Amino acid sequence: MTGKPSQKEEEYIFKQEMKKLQKAAQEEAEKQAEKEKEQLKELHWMRCPKCGMELKEISFRNVNVDKCFSCGGVWLDDGELEQLAGKESEGFMSCLFNVFKSE
Repeated sequence: MTGKPSQKEEEYIFKQEMKKLQKAAQEEAEKQAEKEKEQLKELHWMRCPKCGMELKEISFRNVNVDKCFSCGGVWLDDGELEQLAGKESEGFMSCLFNVFKSE
């Protein structure tokens, strides 16, 4: 069977081409979003969220914390508050830990 494709065949081919173009556009958007995320991370990495100055990592009670020597802010990563305060089972500190604990 040679000749011109039918209208249904043309529609099918058109839809397949549109799906390919849409998938390519989506992949490009995902790549761009990942690139932007990496650029933002690089721009803000080890910067004080309060004043924007550079953070320095210091050791305090055998825990590396991030300190801003411009505004005096101290920033903790996940789990560092518990390490600094110890493993208290009762009282105010345990209630405080429960508030900040990720679930």
